[in-house]
Amino acid sequence: MTDAAVGFHCPDCVAEARRTTRQARTAYGGLRPGSDGLVSKTLIGINAAVWVLIMASGGNNSALVFRLSLIPRGLCVASDHPGNFYPQVSSGQVCSTAPDGRWVGFVAGDWWQPLTSMFAHVEVLHIGFNMLALWFLGPQLEMILGRVRFLGLYLLSGFVGSAAVFLLAPADSSSLGASGAIFGLMGALLVFAYKARADVSQLLVWIGINAALTFFAAGISWQAHVGGFVGGLVLAGVLAYSPRQNRATWQLAGFAGVAILVVLTFVLRTAALS
Repeated sequence: MTDAAVGFHCPDCVAEARRTTRQARTAYGGLRPGSDGLVSKTLIGINAAVWVLIMASGGNNSALVFRLSLIPRGLCVASDHPGNFYPQVSSGQVCSTAPDGRWVGFVAGDWWQPLTSMFAHVEVLHIGFNMLALWFLGPQLEMILGRVRFLGLYLLSGFVGSAAVFLLAPADSSSLGASGAIFGLMGALLVFAYKARADVSQLLVWIGINAALTFFAAGISWQAHVGGFVGGLVLAGVLAYSPRQNRATWQLAGFAGVAILVVLTFVLRTAALS
């Protein structure tokens, strides 16, 4: 394991991915990417574009923050005063009595929030650290997995993080940021490094530091971090340890199983909050 400014490079993991008789594919069945980091750079570009849009429309006071963040039960936002909401209002019916009240949130019908919250940031340090981690982790995982499997790992890890927020965070809270997906990449790298029999001690220290920040720093959604990390571990295990015969089918079935559990979490929690 090689130190990097943020995160780690795992030469043993990449070497393991290259050891295959079919040169057009990685060791885990994905098509070998022709250029390094294309999906990672695209994801960084999308996150940056959304951040610029939020900043241009008012930053913390932008109405976009409420529409893109994951809000489990819902909030009654003040349309005439962007960035403000009515804290004592806990239902859409009551919110409709306010002159400028608008009920927003996942239960309120903003079904896109588990996805959009993964690409929305407000604070410079928040997006900066997340995108720097993606810059270092993403390209090597793309090389290990191929683009499609890497994108599936990233998005589904983020969805698991969103499901953990939806299930475990206070119903009137809000969550945004790519941290769940980033922690999923950390968990995945740990699995692939272990399979490649690389020295994971430095990686474990780095993960431990991030875990400490998760639980002791203010304003961090531990639910998204823990959920994303566990999701990354499980999904990487599916990718790394599926039988070679019909490997793609096993991998797809594993990913589908995780996706079904995520959907069920949202459905059941929505019923409980409605």
